[in-house]
Amino acid sequence: MTLAMSWDEWARHDGTALAARVRNGELTPRELAAQAAAATARVDGALSGVVELFDDVIADPARDGADLNGPFAGLPFLMKDLGPTLKGRLQEMGSLMMRGNRAAEDTFLTTKLRKAGLNLIGRTTTPEFGVCSSAENPAVYVTRNPWNTDYTTCGSSAGSAAMVAAGAVPIAHATDGGGSIRIPAGVNGNIGLKVSRGVFSIAPHLSDLSGLVSIQGCQSRSVRDTAAFVDACRGGAPGEFMPYWSAAEPYTAMIARDPARLKIALSHQWGDYRATPHISAELERVGRFLEGLGHQVDYALPAIDYQAAFAAQTTCYISNFAVVIGNMLAARGLPRPPAELIEPINIRIWEHGKDTSFADRARMQAVFNTTSRRFGAFFEDWDIILTPITALPTPKVGTTEYLTISDNPSVLDWFGNLWRNFAFTPLANLCGIPAISLPLATNEHGLPLGIQAIGKQADDGLLLQLAAQIERAIGGKWNDGKTPRVHVTRN
Repeated sequence: MTLAMSWDEWARHDGTALAARVRNGELTPRELAAQAAAATARVDGALSGVVELFDDVIADPARDGADLNGPFAGLPFLMKDLGPTLKGRLQEMGSLMMRGNRAAEDTFLTTKLRKAGLNLIGRTTTPEFGVCSSAENPAVYVTRNPWNTDYTTCGSSAGSAAMVAAGAVPIAHATDGGGSIRIPAGVNGNIGLKVSRGVFSIAPHLSDLSGLVSIQGCQSRSVRDTAAFVDACRGGAPGEFMPYWSAAEPYTAMIARDPARLKIALSHQWGDYRATPHISAELERVGRFLEGLGHQVDYALPAIDYQAAFAAQTTCYISNFAVVIGNMLAARGLPRPPAELIEPINIRIWEHGKDTSFADRARMQAVFNTTSRRFGAFFEDWDIILTPITALPTPKVGTTEYLTISDNPSVLDWFGNLWRNFAFTPLANLCGIPAISLPLATNEHGLPLGIQAIGKQADDGLLLQLAAQIERAIGGKWNDGKTPRVHVTRN
């Protein structure tokens, strides 16, 4: 089959540029879909980031209701195999127990994606139920980092991150309950925005009141693609518990202007969790770069009880996931998770969390409240907090201590171990505030290291403005202009 573009040309375009070429009549949505399918075939043998491609919408991009006149004009888009459902399609959530699980309906966000002109062409890998830091269970799949396949992509938006980094698609779906957009963006060299609470709907199955920490979003390689994605897909469904706010102007317009001079607080230690000296030095280097752009940069930290905040976050995850697993068991008439179908840590999470009381959750919510208020007070004096995305270097594939196939008998110890590496991302979820990972640094192994900017509630546009200012300052060359070893442009 003859493709519409060379691989160098394909990789040079972001989603916005490809959509513009469709609108100009230079390319068709079907040609884009064919190129994305060929790109996936080119890189996925080494990465295992895609569970399934949908041949029918690759052949006919309008078949499932994608509005080819929408802003993304039929752009091929991969969906994380978790969260929003696609009517009639499989959604297996990285779990042996969910094999063959087929969705009865589109979720509200799915309809927004289709109206935005995104052609949902396939499913990407995720750890079981999105629980852990890597899509890595040899009985299901092992997703690898395109920069060095000895290392993990982290998670939980593992496959989407790998496919964007490797150039298969310019933008892909991701979700973030504690860093699951930002962490894989950070270790794969992508841009990953976790929006504020009240931007993307999780209807009809949950609301922001019941979902609490989990956020929808994307992985991308350009700030304008992320901005366009938020502009096109934001908004509440009928009957939301909470108000959904809208920006004063589209982010795609806002990012054309530099932000005013910002007060930026650097931080490489949160409570007991501290970044390695190398990662701390990378953060400081990026801070100096931002000073060069005219911003005020200094070390500062919100005055919160970090130990209490991480304990409350752990309670939230354990009780939330216990309910998710419990609902799946109830649907199948099972009294407990089958050991041969559910991964060991997820069974322990269910055991630990299934009897969580209302009083336990109320105490958790009280800590969420005080933590959010103290972050809010901090943002009265500072515009942005800058941290590394991870405190430690990217783990190698097979580092089971971070995985739900771990044999750790203690769920609390297992989560504590996660926080040692991934301390800097989850509190933004707890507070419902925005945070973005930008590919500006490298870790000790020379792999990408995201630098995270966190803002106050509803300051998503400011984070994108700063990201766009940085992107212009570096001439668009994220990751110093380097591409991964596994990439569509390489044989």
